[in-house]
Amino acid sequence: MKNYLYIVATIALTVYGQLVLKWRMSGAGELPVAFADKLLFLLRLLFDPFVMSTIVSVFVASLCWMAALSKFELSYAYPFMSAAFVLIFFFSALFFNEPISWQKMVGLVLIVAGIVVTSRSG
Repeated sequence: MKNYLYIVATIALTVYGQLVLKWRMSGAGELPVAFADKLLFLLRLLFDPFVMSTIVSVFVASLCWMAALSKFELSYAYPFMSAAFVLIFFFSALFFNEPISWQKMVGLVLIVAGIVVTSRSG
């Protein structure tokens, strides 16, 4: 059972990284048009402590995912990653007021159902 903690940690760190990155990007404004301005904009964001924390979370999530793959087959473990998609979908509505429509809900259900069916095939 503790081997599943690697998968849970991967999902949690992935969700954290995506939500924090969206939060910081929302506050930074739009990407400038000129190349030099784009570069400065992105470099400035790169050194934002919260953006740095997302880079660390991606790295640690990768380590957790490697540990998970040492315990489980990829075709078994990977469908669990759809939980990150579902969590980000709902947290983006909660934290960023992104709309939830019935079309998005149907799409979400179809994606998750497809992943479940695919993971059980073969």
